Amino acid sequence: MKKTILLLGMIFGIYVLIGYKFSEIEIPNEALRIRILANSNSEYDQKIKNNVKVEIQDYVYDLLKDTTSIEEARKIINSKLNNISNLTELSLKKQNYNLPYSVNFGYNYFPEKIYKGITYDAGYYESLLITLGSGKGDNWWCVLFPPLCLLEAEESTEVEYTTLVGELLKKYKNK
Repeated sequence: MKKTILLLGMIFGIYVLIGYKFSEIEIPNEALRIRILANSNSEYDQKIKNNVKVEIQDYVYDLLKDTTSIEEARKIINSKLNNISNLTELSLKKQNYNLPYSVNFGYNYFPEKIYKGITYDAGYYESLLITLGSGKGDNWWCVLFPPLCLLEAEESTEVEYTTLVGELLKKYKNK
């Protein structure tokens, strides 16, 4: 029994160490980002931003899901800027939101962000930027290519993940 508990403890320790390393996602130097700035931090403006985010994220996912290079992703985004702008406008109209907006693809400023234990420096990054109203509110941003946030969007359906160690622990816990 002691050997079993010791073995399970070692397996669990290794799993935690390895799992932690694999859960860290580092943004490569050559990446395309997306950033959506809300007009303000009011609950209303943040809701508008989140609704626009969902529509744009879904659209861009469909555009880039089979993209294999940053050059290809750039071409696709550039060729679809009018569509992205039109989709933003449509989303805002559906929400009866009458403030102006802008869509820009180029080098745009990003504030520092800590995500999953990694600090991403503030700076200018190649990105798709959608600014709603005055753009003074909190933002949402993620990586378009490689498709880090697009993978999160794809994984948004409810899926239960299990591991061998987790199953072993359940098995021994229930005995």
